Amino acid sequence: MSRNKAKKRPKLAREGVMGRIHYFVERAFINIRQNLLVTLLTIGTITLAFLILSLSLLIYVNLERVTESWSDRVQVTAYFTENLSIGDLATLKAKIKSLEGTSEIQYISKDEALKRFYGRLKGQESLLEGVSADILPASLEIHLKKNSRDSTSISRYVERLKKIPMITEVQYGEEWVKRFSHFMNLIRFAGILVAGFIVLAVVFIVANTIKLTIYARKDELELMGLVGATRLFIKVPYLIEGVVQGVVGAVLAILTLLGVYLAFLNNADFFFTFSTMEAGLLFLPVTYLVALVLGGAALGFLGSLASLKRFISL
Repeated sequence: MSRNKAKKRPKLAREGVMGRIHYFVERAFINIRQNLLVTLLTIGTITLAFLILSLSLLIYVNLERVTESWSDRVQVTAYFTENLSIGDLATLKAKIKSLEGTSEIQYISKDEALKRFYGRLKGQESLLEGVSADILPASLEIHLKKNSRDSTSISRYVERLKKIPMITEVQYGEEWVKRFSHFMNLIRFAGILVAGFIVLAVVFIVANTIKLTIYARKDELELMGLVGATRLFIKVPYLIEGVVQGVVGAVLAILTLLGVYLAFLNNADFFFTFSTMEAGLLFLPVTYLVALVLGGAALGFLGSLASLKRFISL
């Protein structure tokens, strides 16, 4: 009985799934420590790449906010037949309200139009002496919904609006709307180019770092394969290593950007005439921050996988 107990192998503390996970994580951090200089250079390069990406996102978020406030000013002005009765005006408003894309309708009387005219000529009111409200037309100012403020949607809306019988003329600043739409399309296109460049750069950097690690331990990896270690068992520590590098690089980029953002808010008044607090400059939303960290993990994983494919076939 005592002999059987003596022959029985003691249970290892790291057996099972948790034991394997512990081994993989430990092995990944050993790899990082053994190649510390290369790893730090890689993390630094990833941080720089993600800093460029996150800075571009920060600029884009604030430009979106500014352009959204600009788009609130996009309105369509409809002029209609003179001397409409209250009933006809109500009918006209109802027809316009039924058009897809209509948000709000505001009636501008002749007196209100003259008052606005005076407001635009502050200091030169004498030019309007003798001008009565009768020479100005009454109108309806139509504000559009957010998803109907691009150039194409507004053009379609105006075409439908012109078909309403009582409306004689429609104005909406066509040239300004087109420039606004082109500007936003350019910003989005530039953002896609920057993001694409960052993705390729990070995958290339991580792949080459892992490649150097594999070169340094090539004999050990071949020995592991000879004694029966599976390909997955060999690969996992390197995949974890790539993920760690990507996450650390992304987090450092976010912290650096936050520091730059706070420093800019506290010192911008020395360089600009407007108050940054009043301007309401925003930092990246939480969803963007989470996406950056997950993106760093994903790109680190892909970089490791790309490198491992060359040396350890699937």
